[in-house]
Amino acid sequence: MKEGPLKGVRLTEFTSAWAGPYATCLLGFLGAEIIKVESRVRLDHARTLSFSTGRQFAGPDESEVFDNLNLNKKSVTLNLKEPRAIDLAIKLAGVSDVVMENMRPGVMPRLGLGYEAIRETKPDLIYLSSSACGQKGPEKEYVGYAPTFAAMGGISWITGYEDWPPSNFMGAIDLRSATTAAASILAALVQKQRTGKGQYIDMASQESIAVLIGDVMLDYMMNQRIQTRRGNKDSRIAPHNCYRCSGEDKWISIAVATDREWEGLCRTMDRPDLIRDIRFAAPEERYKYQDELDRIISEWTRDKEGYELMASLQSAGVAAAPTLSSEGLFKDPHIRDRGVFLQVEHPVIGKDWVIAPPWRFSETPAQVNRHSPLLGEHNEYVFGELLGMSSVEIRRLEQEKVIY
Repeated sequence: MKEGPLKGVRLTEFTSAWAGPYATCLLGFLGAEIIKVESRVRLDHARTLSFSTGRQFAGPDESEVFDNLNLNKKSVTLNLKEPRAIDLAIKLAGVSDVVMENMRPGVMPRLGLGYEAIRETKPDLIYLSSSACGQKGPEKEYVGYAPTFAAMGGISWITGYEDWPPSNFMGAIDLRSATTAAASILAALVQKQRTGKGQYIDMASQESIAVLIGDVMLDYMMNQRIQTRRGNKDSRIAPHNCYRCSGEDKWISIAVATDREWEGLCRTMDRPDLIRDIRFAAPEERYKYQDELDRIISEWTRDKEGYELMASLQSAGVAAAPTLSSEGLFKDPHIRDRGVFLQVEHPVIGKDWVIAPPWRFSETPAQVNRHSPLLGEHNEYVFGELLGMSSVEIRRLEQEKVIY
């Protein structure tokens, strides 16, 4: 089996929920060794509860949600209320290249596990703190989850229909924040490779979302325009919408940006007369009469199958694709052909569907090597092999609920 591009990099994480664990999971796909520090005193809630589905899990090793967010990782248990556990955590950080945490700002320094404390043991350490609003500023201690990241990052305001309130977002926002965190760690690793120096990364989930709507911010800064919700409409081009297809709640997304694409759409619809229609003769006119355009296109698509429409329109150079539900995505033939969904054997869950890494490397593959770790599964390896503790000492600290 080929090794991933991050082979030899070790990361210790003190994270929970989605935004922290998925960031390190991405790095684990790339071959980094990820050691997750957990505690039976306070479990990662992803082990016991799915916020997105409302499902509760009977035991800490039964969550498919946790499995998907923590593939390829190792797990150790430390009761961080115990000073001896803090000492072990510092030693573990000392044999790591990267530390990541997503506790509320101030918690890690109060525990003695902040960047300044750990860099005394590991001067070239890369240390990332992920929080809702960052480590500095008047809102630094505010609690945050995906809906608040989206609201404070500006994306909720611009998402929804014109006559609807701003939209509420869930876990997908966490995953966007996580991707930003993973990218920043990769950049710091490159810098360390060049200079031998580590650094501290203060990452705010609010800001990681805000940067994704840069065009909206530029519009305000340059033109003093406050963009708001407009459903599926674009600010300049039409048609640009989702149109009903045959079947229950089936839709196709169609976007037309150029006159050539417009002519391709008209010919595919067998409506060459629309090309000559003065209402639709130019992009500005199509935008002006887009409601009428949407009505015409909807009448054409409503009794047709989505994939067949996509094939016809794409052949004509028109951007079009079925608007897939989660079920549709899971069954999509292209996605299946690329192996996006994999089954991993988990010792408690059994065969579990997981999502594969989103990259294809030709020489150093990103890959799923194993299921998520059982709680404390790697205590013996980490404390024994990495930190040099004897089995007797490990058993004693387990009995004293330090390793716990």
